[in-house]
Amino acid sequence: MFTPSSLSIALLMMITSAVCWGSWANTYKGVKGYRFELFYWDYAVGIFVVSLLLAFTMGSTGNDSSSFLNNVHAADTSNIVNALIGGALFNLANLLLVAAIDMAGLAVAFPISIGIALVVGTVLSYVLQPKGNALFLALGVACALIAVLLDGKAYGSLAAAGRSVSRKSVITCVVSGTLMGLWAPFMTHAMTRGNTLGPYSAAVFLTLGALLSCFIWNIYFMKHPLVGEPVSFSGFFSGPVSGHVLGLFGGFIWGVGTVFNLVAASFTGVAISYAIGQSAPMVAALWGILAWKEFANSGPRAKAYLGLMFVFYGLAIFLVARANG
Repeated sequence: MFTPSSLSIALLMMITSAVCWGSWANTYKGVKGYRFELFYWDYAVGIFVVSLLLAFTMGSTGNDSSSFLNNVHAADTSNIVNALIGGALFNLANLLLVAAIDMAGLAVAFPISIGIALVVGTVLSYVLQPKGNALFLALGVACALIAVLLDGKAYGSLAAAGRSVSRKSVITCVVSGTLMGLWAPFMTHAMTRGNTLGPYSAAVFLTLGALLSCFIWNIYFMKHPLVGEPVSFSGFFSGPVSGHVLGLFGGFIWGVGTVFNLVAASFTGVAISYAIGQSAPMVAALWGILAWKEFANSGPRAKAYLGLMFVFYGLAIFLVARANG
């Protein structure tokens, strides 16, 4: 099983994770006229398939107890269940995040939702696995929370520029972020208690839980959508080929980021790896602002709030990374 041999390699994997987590949603933004509930089926398949591919390659180097299949056989059933539950929670949170992106855009939905997830997930993960400097972690979490508030202020200031602002989208982001922060503690338990899951095994069961839970969460949102009219499975089969391809590709991007994050956590601890990976909102916000022009003609106040948001997220990343020292 491949694992990082130094902090520099672990940090590189965590940064890659952040880029992947902050970039996958571009695949949905690139699909025109295709509902996210239908797009999401391909995405869920993509995250599971890529985790399996990495488990049978990077996770199976050497035939020792840590290799993927040997680790699955040796792991406690309770840890497998914890990973499946973590995947189901992540999936519900991620569905709400995609709905919020649909309503408010990348530059708003990601920083608010994932910023809240950073706070919740980092604190709970540290309680379960107290690894790293608690003071720096606390300061980093505080900076992330300030960044969330600043991004909310930037979004609210769009109303003064005559742009539509949805309170429903902000509420959706808050609920998404709270749920998103809850899957990390389940993964921490699965990877640190008893006969543990290794990072590759944990990723496979996390993504399997996400895929299986689509038959609950996604079917519900197809019948009771947050945006638009209900949709049926016929729309999936008649959907554009580009929608299916981009859905799978988006899942591949997120899946690579997740596996890398969990593998890096085997070196740094879940709290550190999760927190740095959750700097993804900076990446997503840059995509939203520069590529998709979500704050074009928004006025100086919104741009000032966004600038400060980036500063505080940058501080949060620095402090959480410093916590490992």
